[in-house]
Amino acid sequence: MKNLFSNIKGDLFGGITAGIVALPLALAFGVSSGLGPTAGLYGAIIIAFFASLFGGTDTQISGPTAPMTAVSMVVIAAIIAANDGDVNQALPTILTVFLLAGILQIGLGLLGFGKYIRYIPYPVVSGFMTAIGVIILFTQILPSIGYYAKEDTSFVEQFKPKAQEIILQNILKDEAGEGILVLEDFKETIKRSNEITQEAILKEAKTLAGKESSGVLGALKVLPRAVKNINLLELLLALGTIIIIYGFKRITTAIPSTLVALVVMTVIALIFKLPYRPIEEIPGGLPVPNLEIFSGFSLGSIKPYIFTAFTLALLGAIDSLLTSVVADNMTKTKHKPNKELVGQGIGNSIAAIFGGIPGAGATIRTVVNIKSGGKTKLSGMIAGVMLLIILLGLGPIASKIPAAVLAGVLITVGIGVMDYKGLRAIPNLPKDVKLGPIKLSSEFIIMLTVLLLSTFWDLVYAVGIGLVIASLIFMKKIGDVTAKSSDVTALQEEAWEDEADFPDDLSDKVFIKHIDGPLFFGSTSNFQQLAKQIPDDASLAIIRMDRMPYVDQSGLFALEDILIDLEKNGIHVLFVGVLEQPKYMMEKIGLIPDLVSTEHTFKTFSDCLDWVKENI
Repeated sequence: MKNLFSNIKGDLFGGITAGIVALPLALAFGVSSGLGPTAGLYGAIIIAFFASLFGGTDTQISGPTAPMTAVSMVVIAAIIAANDGDVNQALPTILTVFLLAGILQIGLGLLGFGKYIRYIPYPVVSGFMTAIGVIILFTQILPSIGYYAKEDTSFVEQFKPKAQEIILQNILKDEAGEGILVLEDFKETIKRSNEITQEAILKEAKTLAGKESSGVLGALKVLPRAVKNINLLELLLALGTIIIIYGFKRITTAIPSTLVALVVMTVIALIFKLPYRPIEEIPGGLPVPNLEIFSGFSLGSIKPYIFTAFTLALLGAIDSLLTSVVADNMTKTKHKPNKELVGQGIGNSIAAIFGGIPGAGATIRTVVNIKSGGKTKLSGMIAGVMLLIILLGLGPIASKIPAAVLAGVLITVGIGVMDYKGLRAIPNLPKDVKLGPIKLSSEFIIMLTVLLLSTFWDLVYAVGIGLVIASLIFMKKIGDVTAKSSDVTALQEEAWEDEADFPDDLSDKVFIKHIDGPLFFGSTSNFQQLAKQIPDDASLAIIRMDRMPYVDQSGLFALEDILIDLEKNGIHVLFVGVLEQPKYMMEKIGLIPDLVSTEHTFKTFSDCLDWVKENI
């Protein structure tokens, strides 16, 4: 505890400043997620406090972030749609998925996965981050111009026939569940159909309209209607927010420009009594746990979202550990990655129980904390307490913030979160892939694939597909490099240094295979041609493994096939320099000594040369 209170003054300033910076973003991310500003604020309070308390990065400030909110938004929309558009009905399932994500994060930390996160290819991360920016930008266009599809009467009218169809399907489903044979007792169906009210049809139609206009594709579909129905006041509020955020930064960075924009635009709206659309009301009092997560738990309801929960956990891990690296560079310290994942998981789990949206380490808030004097875990805990004080004292005032102002805040977040470093590098990337007459960079292909799939299809699958493509391209490159440096040659051609003195009179009888690099499934295709590459009049093949640190099962079986083929052709094989892992694998399957005896396995080429001179 002594260490925790070693920098009270600096941590107090750092935590208070970071908390103030987090406020507008917490509200905005809550609104964007679909659960409202309260969920964003609860997430920011709880994650900031507990992730700092249990985490492995002393100066990190955690809370809702753009990537986590973008994935959460997709999860929330899908679960609400599956619950007939009823947020309250869907909430226990949504929070259960978030709780599962937190628990999985704790598991990743306890299993020691923190150190492996850094191996995710940069093009995948770059494409994903840029896609997050694009998604936020497009989804905030509609609220920034004051268009809400559910309130567009003529648009909602289009969905009434479909709404009636869905309601009827639900009646038939209910009857089947009750054991009623519809065709034999159609009167019951008619009776229930007559009980359907116009309000119920309208509610279902609004749900369908909202679903149709959600996401990037939905926003693009309704954009022409939105443009025709622009609310000029909402647009001016959003534009004013954006101008202040970018303009105030030029004056000073001592005061967060997002907070200035939030306060200024809200005050203007209130002073002039403008007829703007406020955000949802923020309730006063302390957060209360949602016990329906446990009392109404159903594996069937969250089963379709288990993979999504894992993606949230993994994304939160990447987001947090990248911020931890930034913090390390600024403070010249070293974070504990696995402990950080456990802390983030605990924070997200507790936030889910209290109705908060999930989050991760937030780079901007962490940088602000460090620059303001924060040095220990206390700074992050103070940031959480600061937000709680704001919730308890200023909740009713915060409820008067215009929705368009938060849309403006999020537009600047969307612009800022894109990976401009990766985008600027595209023209300079090596064009190593040929598609017909066009040459492209493999890294650009990965980044573009992840970007497009994330934006227009599914964030979860986009990352998975990006990782698969990146892995396949990597294996192809490594295989090509290994094959290029491992051609079979006569001993007088391209000899290694210790092969230079090999007797000339034996050069036509003895051929050598250099394996330069790992022998794995990506490099076996060229290796399997070895038997055909060695002339029929050769009597001996030396396979040098001094530079082969690793062999997998595919490489092992390919090697076994080659040895059998060479023996059939009357060509004996010698091994030189078999390293520890390959030797263990070969002995396990009997390749040594069944196909190549221990006497024909040499530690050095010098020992092999002595044997050759004596026996050939």
